[in-house]
Amino acid sequence: MSIFKRFYPNLYTKTTYNIDFVKLFDHGYRGIIFDIDNTLVPHDAPADIRATMLFRKLRAMGFQTMIVSNNKEPRVKSFADVVESDYVFLADKPGTKGYLQAVEKMGLEKSQVIVIGDQFFTDIWGANRSGLHSVMVGRISPKEPPHIHLKRMLEQPIRQAYFRKRRKARAAGEDVWQEIKTTD
Repeated sequence: MSIFKRFYPNLYTKTTYNIDFVKLFDHGYRGIIFDIDNTLVPHDAPADIRATMLFRKLRAMGFQTMIVSNNKEPRVKSFADVVESDYVFLADKPGTKGYLQAVEKMGLEKSQVIVIGDQFFTDIWGANRSGLHSVMVGRISPKEPPHIHLKRMLEQPIRQAYFRKRRKARAAGEDVWQEIKTTD
């Protein structure tokens, strides 16, 4: 067993925008917690039409959505207002407080909520520590602040171990990541 397992997501896909949300709904998920930066839009970018349409689609399907971010309220609120989602700011990820607050606000059980984010050390580890399923997505843009770039460098051994394990599982026909398929 890898020492990095606590950082592994339940699923990986290249982008938030190719997740098969119908399949997630069919598997009993009713709430989705999103990170913002490099999960939905490039770092510090405002909500765009793609994000707005995604949230509209998710609400029409019956999902509740939450933005959980370590950013300050002005950044999170401005994004959440455009996509019409509730939010938790200064969430202190990978701490559990922000995630559990989001689950409570949605009025759902943890088993009904899935987290989507782009970083092992904050989004995925925080979700795992909170008892929530997680989806790791590839980052949208390589342009990030220096502190995020440093975290990406520190995450590299985890990323390599995760993808090595994923390749071995697929080769053995034990693809545990296919429980909830994506459209990629």
